[in-house]
Amino acid sequence: MTALWLAAALPAVPALAGLAGLLLPERSRRVPAGLGIGASGLVFLAALALAVRELREPAGSALSGAAPLARFGSFTVSAAISVGAVAALVAVAVGAVAFAVQVYSTGYLAHDERYAPYAAQVSLFTAAMMLVVVSDDLIVLLVGWEVMGLCSYLLIGHDRSLPEAPGAAVKAFLVTRAGDVGFLLGIAVLGTAAGSFRIPAVLSAHLGAGTLTLAGLLLLAGVAGKSAQFPLHTWLPDAMAGPTPISALIHAATMVAAGVYVVARLYPVFTPATLTVLGVMASITMLLGALAALAQDDIKRVLAWSTVSQLGYMTGGLAVHGPDASLFHLLSHAAFKALLFLAAGAVIHAVGTNLMSGMGGLRRSMPVTFAVMTIGLGALAGIPPLAGFWSKDSILTAAEEWATAGHWTGWLVLVTGLLTVAVTGAYVVRLWLGTFFGSGPAGHDPPPSMRWPLVGLAVPSALLGFAALAGHRLPILPTEGWFAYAPLNGPLPGPDLAPGLVTAVLGVALSLGGGAVTWALWRRGEDPFAVPILRNAFYLDEVQDRLVTRPVLAMARLARRADAELVDGAVEGGAAGVAGIGALLGRAHGPGLGRYATAVLGGGALLAAVVVASGVLHR
Repeated sequence: MTALWLAAALPAVPALAGLAGLLLPERSRRVPAGLGIGASGLVFLAALALAVRELREPAGSALSGAAPLARFGSFTVSAAISVGAVAALVAVAVGAVAFAVQVYSTGYLAHDERYAPYAAQVSLFTAAMMLVVVSDDLIVLLVGWEVMGLCSYLLIGHDRSLPEAPGAAVKAFLVTRAGDVGFLLGIAVLGTAAGSFRIPAVLSAHLGAGTLTLAGLLLLAGVAGKSAQFPLHTWLPDAMAGPTPISALIHAATMVAAGVYVVARLYPVFTPATLTVLGVMASITMLLGALAALAQDDIKRVLAWSTVSQLGYMTGGLAVHGPDASLFHLLSHAAFKALLFLAAGAVIHAVGTNLMSGMGGLRRSMPVTFAVMTIGLGALAGIPPLAGFWSKDSILTAAEEWATAGHWTGWLVLVTGLLTVAVTGAYVVRLWLGTFFGSGPAGHDPPPSMRWPLVGLAVPSALLGFAALAGHRLPILPTEGWFAYAPLNGPLPGPDLAPGLVTAVLGVALSLGGGAVTWALWRRGEDPFAVPILRNAFYLDEVQDRLVTRPVLAMARLARRADAELVDGAVEGGAAGVAGIGALLGRAHGPGLGRYATAVLGGGALLAAVVVASGVLHR
């Protein structure tokens, strides 16, 4: 029972802290900071305790409980939670990043005049992601899913001094909402077909392949929006208009991770046809994101496009029947991407610019930031023994196994993944050299409130990959597997946990090769990657603008004009007609009292004459 209360506290505690924080004055700092840091710290400890408990339990067991919330006809919506080992580990990642962001923000936003709503919205964002992680009811999961979208809109547009922030917030909200329409319909299809919205009931229901394919494709629309998959990826780079700690939170542990987690959670729903679509989408996303990252000058946009690419790896792992590998990469990516964004924030805070062309030579004046960012970039590039090497290779190994089993999607994900490894190595070295080497302004390491979160996140970025060798069985609901390489329900596999030899060698060689090419070009003073087609991500934003945004705006203008001229015209014309009739009657009743008296007397005299005349005639 105590463990069940801990599980319920994961979304409840930050939700209460966020709602309380919204009641505080905007400029207050100590109380909202205390609420945000305290709530995220408690959630992190609760998630850690649950993770320890679940890892000790037999495979396939999960902590669960439910209470009815509402009934709609034959359907019951329940406050149902389920926390297995993987859910607990994802909750640990969310709690750790949220805690680091709350602590970091006290220094980064030291002079922000709207700190109280900011801290409260971060808490609500954390609560929404936790609700997605622990929910065992699709309707309740949808609530957390949508609250994340609302919080992302508020937090991306937090800095009202930036002219691009409102547009970026609206773009993120609208693009993700477009995908969420499909997500909502997918949940409706599953719930009505299964007769229940409880996830265990949905997964155990005998649904037809057509129903599952339809529901899976609809769910993928929401996943594409939330997890920034092609073609709904364009909002994520623009979301860099938000404060840097929010970039870390969105990119590492909330929002974009939600889509990957939900696909793994509902994995039996996704038919081979749906996974094929996911594999194609993932392959385009991972290579597109890496190539776009290669040409950016804004350090935050490099990391943003990097997130798009890494999300492509995660969804690619799901497409080749590697949910264990995808969730492993989700966890390691949460660590090193949060580290990279917060380190980038420290650099921006020190030099006053986002542009790498305005940086350089910072390794001497910012040694702590240089060290931790080197660890994060090495993990991103997949350099052993850092975390990214293990988790990324687990996806490449899954793709290799799926390819050799005769599936073309395995070859697509494998080849695209290896090409992306090379491009990743190139843009990682470009960012590293452009920020910390050469000549540039002097900087300074951040204050303790910003420094300690960096040091703390550097530890899992360096060591988390060794969890693959720990021999723990981590159940992926609703199937069971080893984390991250071993066969399902097998004995302790020992050497089988090692990375695949071919993919590991190729991956490291390609990453180092891409980095070496960048290094050689940098020494010559060349940057051939900063070409317009890559900097603008193949102009897909412009294509989206021409094919979607402009036609929608044109239809909106047409509808507004029709409303103004037809609907409003009919109403205003009717009103004008009634007013004209009223004016006519008013003019008819307009003569003065004298005329009325004369008319009455005249009428009386006329009647009297008629009476007299009729009496005379009667005689």
